[in-house]
Amino acid sequence: MTAPNAGETHEFRTEIRKLLDIITHSIYTNHEIFLRELVSNASDALDKLRFETSRGTEMIEPETPLEIRISTDESGKRLAIVDTGCGMTRDEMVEDLGTIAKSGTEDFMRSVTENTDADAASNLIGRFGVGFYSVFMVAEKVIVTSRSYKPGVAAARWISDGSGSFTVEEIPDAAPRGTTIEILLREDGKDFAKPEKVKAVLTKHSNFISFPILVNGQKVNTMPALWRESKFSIKPEQYKEFYQFLTFDPEEPLLTIHVNVDAPVQFTALLFIPKRGMGPMTYRENLHHGLDLYVRRVLISKDVKDVIPEYLGFVRGVVDTEDLPLNISRETLQENVILRKIQSVLTKQVLDKLKALAKEDPAKYNEFLSSMARP
Repeated sequence: MTAPNAGETHEFRTEIRKLLDIITHSIYTNHEIFLRELVSNASDALDKLRFETSRGTEMIEPETPLEIRISTDESGKRLAIVDTGCGMTRDEMVEDLGTIAKSGTEDFMRSVTENTDADAASNLIGRFGVGFYSVFMVAEKVIVTSRSYKPGVAAARWISDGSGSFTVEEIPDAAPRGTTIEILLREDGKDFAKPEKVKAVLTKHSNFISFPILVNGQKVNTMPALWRESKFSIKPEQYKEFYQFLTFDPEEPLLTIHVNVDAPVQFTALLFIPKRGMGPMTYRENLHHGLDLYVRRVLISKDVKDVIPEYLGFVRGVVDTEDLPLNISRETLQENVILRKIQSVLTKQVLDKLKALAKEDPAKYNEFLSSMARP
C-alpha cells in the first residue's frame, strides 16, 4: 500500500473489514485479551528500542526511561496506553498497524463460523494473532499518536472507529518518542476505564513484562520474572516469596526446581513441590493443577495440564518458552509437540529431585509421602 497524503482517509482492505466486523459484532466474551495484546505490543516496541540502543544507533530522547504508562478516565470512558519505545513513522503506521492480522485472516474467519461456543470462539483472537485490532472489541474510536526514535522524522496520528476506514496524518506537534493509544470505550467496554479492572487484567496476563507498567502512576508489575534470572544469583528468600505469591501457601516449599533448557526445546521453568500434600494421591481432576505457561514473560494460559503428568499434579510453578507463538490457543496447546518435549524434561527433573530427597533425607521424604496419602 502506498503512503497516503497528509490527513487523507483510506479504506481498510476487504479482508480486514471482514475481520473488524467479526470482532465488533460477534460472540466474543473474553474482551480483556485486547489489553494483553496492546501491552505486549508496547513491550515489543521497548525491546526494539533497547536493541537499537545496544547497537549505538542515534536516536531522539535517549535518556527517556523505558516504560509503559496506562491512564484511566472513568467519567469520560477513556483508556490510554503509552510506551516510550521505538515509535512509528506515518508510513510505518500505514504498512504495519494491525498487519499482524494479514496472515491467516481467511482461516480466522472460517474458524469463527465453525465455532458456536462463545468461550472457544473467544480464544480464536489469540490463536490467529488479531493483535492490535482486538482493541475494537471494546473501542468506539481509537487514536494512535506515535513518534519514531529516528532523528528528523515527524510524529504521526492514526484514527479509526473500526467501521472500515482509517485516517493517517503527520502532525506538527513535538510529540515524545514512542506510541500513545487513546481508546474511547463503548458502553459495553466501559469497565476498562476503571483502574482496578485494568490492574487485575495486567496482574493476570502481563505481570512479568520486563519493563515497568504504571497505572495512573502506580507500578503494578512489582514481582520479577524470577525464572528468567540466573539461579546462582537468586537468594532462598526470593524463591520463597515467589512461591507464596504463586500459591498463597504461607509455608515455604519442600523443594524448588529451577531449570534452563536449550535442547530439545528452549525454555525456562521454576517449579515447586509443596510441603503439604493435597489429599489422597488419586487421579481426581482437582488434584491436577497444571503449570502456568508463559511465552516471553506473557501469560498464555494458567494451569496447563499438558506440561506435567497427572501423577505429578501437585507440582506448582511456571514454564516460559521462546518456541511457541505468543497467540497459541488452549486447544492447540493440547496437541503441541513442544509441550510434550517440555513435559518429558520436567518430569525427569521432578522425579530426580524426589529421588535425591529420598536418599539424602529419608525422614523428610517419608513425611511428604504421608501428607500426600492423608485423606
